[in-house]
Amino acid sequence: MRLDAANYAGTVVEAAETLVAAEQRGYDAGWVPETKIDPFIGLAVAAERTSRIELMTGIAVAFARSPMTVAVQANDLQLLSGGRFVLGLGSQVKPHITKRFGMPWSAPAARMREFVLAVRAIWAAFATGERLRFTGEFYTHTLMTPFFDPGPNPHGNPKVYLAAVGERMTEVAGEVADGMLCHGFSTERYLREVTLPALERGRAKAGRTLAGFDISGPSFVATGATEEKLVASIAAVRKQIAFYGSTPSYRAVLDLHGWGGLQDDLNALSKRGKWAEMDELIDDEVLNTFAVVGEPAVAAAEIKRRYGDVVTRMSVPAALVPVLRDAD
Repeated sequence: MRLDAANYAGTVVEAAETLVAAEQRGYDAGWVPETKIDPFIGLAVAAERTSRIELMTGIAVAFARSPMTVAVQANDLQLLSGGRFVLGLGSQVKPHITKRFGMPWSAPAARMREFVLAVRAIWAAFATGERLRFTGEFYTHTLMTPFFDPGPNPHGNPKVYLAAVGERMTEVAGEVADGMLCHGFSTERYLREVTLPALERGRAKAGRTLAGFDISGPSFVATGATEEKLVASIAAVRKQIAFYGSTPSYRAVLDLHGWGGLQDDLNALSKRGKWAEMDELIDDEVLNTFAVVGEPAVAAAEIKRRYGDVVTRMSVPAALVPVLRDAD
């Protein structure tokens, strides 16, 4: 199992410094998500300051961009990092796409499938010099003159991972991507009963199996070397679970466990700005179902038990890296 470090840096410099520290601590990869900064820029700075770890957008919002801009940025980062870049893409939810980014929203699974295929077609044009001919329902790319063509990348194309929760997007990940980023708002039961079968259906559409396909496991982990740090980590994870649980797009996970009503309550409180009250609805049963909880040795053992036979990589707190390494 590869161990990844995710960070939510507030500046590009902070993101790069975090990934330098992650490399020094023995992580296999570092993620920069699209929150307060552009993840591509954060990783570009990190690529200059690191030499070993993989560098991943975890995630970049696909529908805020065009396949062409993403293909070029990813190609640049693959070259700059010496082949260490992984393109992690996600759809975000409709309000963010239409109200924050001012971009169109429709048929997210079908659109994402076409987005990835378009990116791959553009990379193929770079690699071969052949005419770019991609015409789809959502995206069309039919012009690539030599002046704008960077040519073949000596490190090949980056891997593409898709973030998914629902079954349709998960099938798309299995069909067109090299790996899947399981959302933190998943559970072991959801992973085994919903995610894996959907991935297998997607892989079958592409004439493939799950062999060689990367799965990044759910990553809510509450841990700490002291009681004080553990309590603080648990409180932070409760907030995360409450926040994501209020989002209608993720209701299917709660429904599987018979907790659909919790989504209604969380969503209602979120619309009233009652964030502290939302945290209080995440009881210990919900907490321990969604998150791995315990001091480092306990948490490491539980990660292995839940996900060791399924996932190929996992984002974990720094305190767990040496413990999980010793357990291998």
